[in-house]
Amino acid sequence: MPVKIRLARHGRKGYAYYHIVVADSRAPRDGRFIERIGSYNPNTNPATINLNFDKALDWLFKGAQPTDTCRAILSYKGVLMKKHLLEGVKKGAFDEAEAERRFQIWLKEKEAKIQAKIDKLNAEKSSAKKATLEQEAKINAERAEAIAKKKAELDAELEAKAKEAAAEAAAAEAGEEAAPAEDNQETSEEKSE
Repeated sequence: MPVKIRLARHGRKGYAYYHIVVADSRAPRDGRFIERIGSYNPNTNPATINLNFDKALDWLFKGAQPTDTCRAILSYKGVLMKKHLLEGVKKGAFDEAEAERRFQIWLKEKEAKIQAKIDKLNAEKSSAKKATLEQEAKINAERAEAIAKKKAELDAELEAKAKEAAAEAAAAEAGEEAAPAEDNQETSEEKSE
């Protein structure tokens, strides 16, 4: 029975995530499997991979063949590196302590690369957010300036209308004062006659 380490698709349309399973190669993609050894979510950046390291290594030693994508995942997590080092121990190239030391060095370098990528993504995200905020502040300043200009124009218009109304009222009062004064002159002229 040829055994494969492969992905089983789950999730909704356009947003898939995968289970990493050990299955008979004749079984359907999302069908029957022997054991689930992890999960893979490519929707996050960087992709989220949860893997039972020991079970994956055990199945590789038993002869399970990973598919191309699973081979890349196993390589990324260091399972293939560990298998390679343990085979070197079997052949007598070095002892198990040396193999573990080499694996830990490789693992530290890998974690540093992953952390560098995460830091880079966070820096890009924060710089993009900062640029967006600066652009929004600029737009808000322009809007405030336009509103202040419009308000100044309206205030000037209202002031001009108020002056016109005051002038008209003053003219009307002056006209009313002049009219009673003329009436008084007429009445005084009539009395003198």
